[in-house]
Amino acid sequence: MAGEQTEGTTERVVTESHDPDFPEQFLTFMRSGWRDSALPVGPRPEVPNYARRRDAVGSAFPGETLVIPTGPEKVRANDTAYPFRPGSDFAYLTGDHDPDSVLLLRPTGGGHEAVLYTRPRSARDNDEFFRSRHGELWVGRRHTLAEKSTELGLATRPLSELAAALADCAPGRTRVLRGLDPAVDAAVAPYDPPAPAAAADAPARLGRDRELAATIGELKLVKDEWEIAQLRAAIDATVRGFEDVARVLPADRPVPEALLEGVFGLRARYEGGGVGYSSIVGAGEHATILHWIRNTGATRPGELLLMDMGVEGHQLYTADVTRVLPVSGTFSPLQRQVYDIVYAAQQAGIDVIKPGVAFKDVHLTCMRVLAEGLAELGLLPVSVDEAMDESSTVYRRWTLHGFGHMLGIDVHDCSNARKETYRDGTLDEGYVLTVEPGLYFQPEDELVPAELRGIGIRIEDDVLVTSAGAENLSAGLPRRADEVQTWLAAQREAGFRLPG
Repeated sequence: MAGEQTEGTTERVVTESHDPDFPEQFLTFMRSGWRDSALPVGPRPEVPNYARRRDAVGSAFPGETLVIPTGPEKVRANDTAYPFRPGSDFAYLTGDHDPDSVLLLRPTGGGHEAVLYTRPRSARDNDEFFRSRHGELWVGRRHTLAEKSTELGLATRPLSELAAALADCAPGRTRVLRGLDPAVDAAVAPYDPPAPAAAADAPARLGRDRELAATIGELKLVKDEWEIAQLRAAIDATVRGFEDVARVLPADRPVPEALLEGVFGLRARYEGGGVGYSSIVGAGEHATILHWIRNTGATRPGELLLMDMGVEGHQLYTADVTRVLPVSGTFSPLQRQVYDIVYAAQQAGIDVIKPGVAFKDVHLTCMRVLAEGLAELGLLPVSVDEAMDESSTVYRRWTLHGFGHMLGIDVHDCSNARKETYRDGTLDEGYVLTVEPGLYFQPEDELVPAELRGIGIRIEDDVLVTSAGAENLSAGLPRRADEVQTWLAAQREAGFRLPG
């Protein structure tokens, strides 16, 4: 990998010892003879959506300045960085994917003026284009400010003017989306005056900045038509990714989990920006580890394979799907019994989803079916009703997690929303959420029969709340045990082929 060089115009400074210094003759030669290039840009079709979202955020805080950064690149090791992924709330409000950018919403007489502070193109009138780590010869052509303004429908200013803009933010009249950009956090001091004594018995008050994060999180609960289209595309690509994996999964010999992860990653990179989260490929007892992302094991005939994977689309919306496959092609009777319990729990949860239903009620519906199944297996030390009582919940020894979560531009979307509008709230039309109950019998669990130990099953689908109830967006992958077996056999017969 080439060495990184510092920004500057004519400075002869490099950051890597293995990079040569530049003599003046070379610098002079590099500054001439370049043809300019233009990017054909036009407004993105979703620009009105971004504008509506900004208006909604601004209307929640009249007369206040709102600061929403995307964050900088993060160092992976020494002078290498992780691939940049924009801040989700920032991307939700702007559509911009470049690092270091900051959105300012400044109050005006009729609402807010939106200004995007961003790094402009490295022009050829100084040495930045070939000496800076942000230069075009290092990272490729960037948008000019005018090009970005046209594409995103936003006023733009150079990033170099951000410090002055932040210094001009009035204390007590400015809110910042914090935790994304340390420089922005340091530039605008938090302002949270103590609550009045009369409010001492009120619920815990959110800080001013936390209120901004919560407002954006709650706006994200309802997906617009464009967002739903992005999710459909990511989910459809994920279905194809699962098909790819099934086609390279042998029934009669081991295959590394890492190979299966890589095959799905190929589809994710081809059809999107990559995976939406670290893929979980759990063979055998690894399926009982909820976030098994090491993927260092291997499948074995006769065992189960749990895969929790999702493609993230180019606009950052991600799928989140889990399937369990019998490696040999057929579930054993005991595997089938546990699988059917989880399937019944998931289906019961999907069936109850509709606008106005409490999020908690979907959870309780799934959990009761799981608890009843555990009772049938002879595992519950108490009755189902006692196990479901909030003072007990002993069934959770074998379920561990909730029924699901919101899904969107984050795999765990809307996480900053207030509890009373999310976990303690009700579903509404346009919500997209996962339904993913599971049962996990740890290899070391002496309270379950030996034949159950090491079995982990989770079935997860992405569900859109509609006026009529629920639409399973990931229905392209079968869920019933017999259908899974038939599907797996068909994929193996089709054989693997490269995407495209």
